[in-house]
Amino acid sequence: MTSSQAAKHKKYWLQVVLDVPLRGPFDYWHDAAVATGSRVLVSFGRRKLIGIVTATLEQPFYDQEKVRPIEQVLEDLPPLPAEWLAMGEFAARYYQRPLGEVLLPALPPPLRTPAAYTGKRSAGGPVARLRRRSAKGPDAVPAVAAPELSAEQAAAVAAIGAESPGRFLLYGVTGSGKTEVYLQAALQVLQAGQQVLFMVPEINLTPQFELGLRQRLQDDQQAYAIHVMHSGLAQGARLRSWLAAYEGEADVLLGTRMSVFTPMPRLGLIIVDEEHDTSYKQQEGLRYSARDLAVWRAHQAQIPVVLGSATPALESWAHAQQGNYQCLRLTQRARAMALPDIQLVDIRQETPPHGLSARLLRAIEERLANNEQVLIFINRRGYAPVLRCGSCGWLSHCSRCSAYAVLHKGLRHYLQCHHCGEQWRVERACPECGDPDLRPLGRGTQRLEEFLQQQFSHARVLRIDADSTRRKGAAEKLFGQVHAGEVDILVGTQMVSKGHDFKRLGLVGVLNADAALFSQDFRAPERLFAQLVQVAGRAGRHQEGAEVLVQTEYPDHPVYQALVAQDYERFANAELKEREALLLPPYSYQALLTTEAQTLKQSLAFLQQARHWAVQWLQARGWEQIQVYDPVPLHIVRVADRERAQLLVESPSRAALQRFLPAWDEMLAQLAQKMRRTYTLEVDPLSI
Repeated sequence: MTSSQAAKHKKYWLQVVLDVPLRGPFDYWHDAAVATGSRVLVSFGRRKLIGIVTATLEQPFYDQEKVRPIEQVLEDLPPLPAEWLAMGEFAARYYQRPLGEVLLPALPPPLRTPAAYTGKRSAGGPVARLRRRSAKGPDAVPAVAAPELSAEQAAAVAAIGAESPGRFLLYGVTGSGKTEVYLQAALQVLQAGQQVLFMVPEINLTPQFELGLRQRLQDDQQAYAIHVMHSGLAQGARLRSWLAAYEGEADVLLGTRMSVFTPMPRLGLIIVDEEHDTSYKQQEGLRYSARDLAVWRAHQAQIPVVLGSATPALESWAHAQQGNYQCLRLTQRARAMALPDIQLVDIRQETPPHGLSARLLRAIEERLANNEQVLIFINRRGYAPVLRCGSCGWLSHCSRCSAYAVLHKGLRHYLQCHHCGEQWRVERACPECGDPDLRPLGRGTQRLEEFLQQQFSHARVLRIDADSTRRKGAAEKLFGQVHAGEVDILVGTQMVSKGHDFKRLGLVGVLNADAALFSQDFRAPERLFAQLVQVAGRAGRHQEGAEVLVQTEYPDHPVYQALVAQDYERFANAELKEREALLLPPYSYQALLTTEAQTLKQSLAFLQQARHWAVQWLQARGWEQIQVYDPVPLHIVRVADRERAQLLVESPSRAALQRFLPAWDEMLAQLAQKMRRTYTLEVDPLSI
């Protein structure tokens, strides 16, 4: 065989990662060299999958005769960059997931779907099809002049611009102008020719932020290109934004948690607004914290990262106290408006028949008379949490879950389980005793909306929750009505509690907050305090004399006392002191193993075996830093006819926990196969 013939028949052995629940990588071969980071089409079992090449080998790890060939190298895009692959490798290691389950889902769906590249209608692939379609850009918006910065804002902008890399915690009271600091810091980076990644916790916050960015991120030479990335976009729009960021055409990428994985060749600044928000934690698949990955990515790229909040996560606050983050304080509102007056309404001596105390009803009437807006906040959607029979005590349980079914009203009345999602019509009579007198217990946003429309018939009442915003574009439309002054009373859940700048909001009423005070979750007080501060901060941003009335049966509780004082530092330091005494995060590090089965006994049996192996492994090595707790049922045990249980692992050393988890996870995979169970291992869980 001649040298040219040998070269022609040479095989290049490649490692490819795939989006499958197996560790990988998987060996394939190709008759030409393939760059690391390239996407390839391969056969896996009976399926066609798109994978990513992560390495070239001298020879495969398996029998050469059994190694399959690469079917197609996808060349519509350059290979994915090394720093992006490195970020995926870090996330896979830290969160104990196969690399393919990290990298592939981070790509827009068309770039990882084989059908987009095969068949007569593929037309060269999704990138080629997208480039052939002319996309109309957003309409031009007039530039808005930058307001004069306060001394605190100017100092924050100067600090961010002076130190690169740097990790900054921008701690400012609600309405203090954190967004203006973001904008000024972003302009410095953009004028230096770099890109900015701007992250927000929820999709419904992106429209107003996009408008603000486009109004402000302009200079004499140009208006900077701003693209949006979130899961609510159509596939084509999401791919367009991803390509613009990847190819360096987007100057600013505004996105939710998924945007942290977007390759950006000129990235110069990452901003994480409302960094405390739990929406930054993915709750399925790769259970990552986008905030924490943003900090890692900034460190990797040696650029500044800014975490902003009026109520920083206690982990972030502890980092600032320890000197890991530089804390930038904004202690005054930007518009020289006083913070709203927060008062507690003691309802122990009063049982409000419709959920609103007499004092709150009077306050609503007064604000409406002054042509001000009112926000009634209750974090419970639906009409009523449960339907009850007054004769026999029957309650509307979900037949598939250990939870109540919630009553909803609409064109038809129906019950819905908010855990498994199942819906069914409301019976005309009690299924147990036949009594037709079924009554709703408690109240949700729908019932409050109905009562307020009856009580204040002259007012325009609007409800914003997950039900009213289910259709695409509904949230933007409803919030637009509020901002346009077309709403007098707004009833809402946590969707209305953050990021929105309501011009005429003079009163906030908070209902049913006590439900979170006695949760078994040690983070419940932190979440409640943050939620109440955020919703209170919607009031009085453009006018004096705003007030917040919080109805409670526990006015002396420390959470409420800190809220009334509007003293986050007092609350945070007290919470941290308690957590340090109990060795709870951020003074320890946790991993949570959960499983489900047809019976609770089966779930607990799997976890008992997992615990037994873990304890033996640790004892054999003399590791005393890791505590493996007994398995317990979840608070909501049964969901969709599956019984669930969990097991907590905890250590004061992050490094020790990270050394233990890979070995344990390898054993768990074997145990799950033997016992025919599925499991989830979550690192840094938000609730236990």
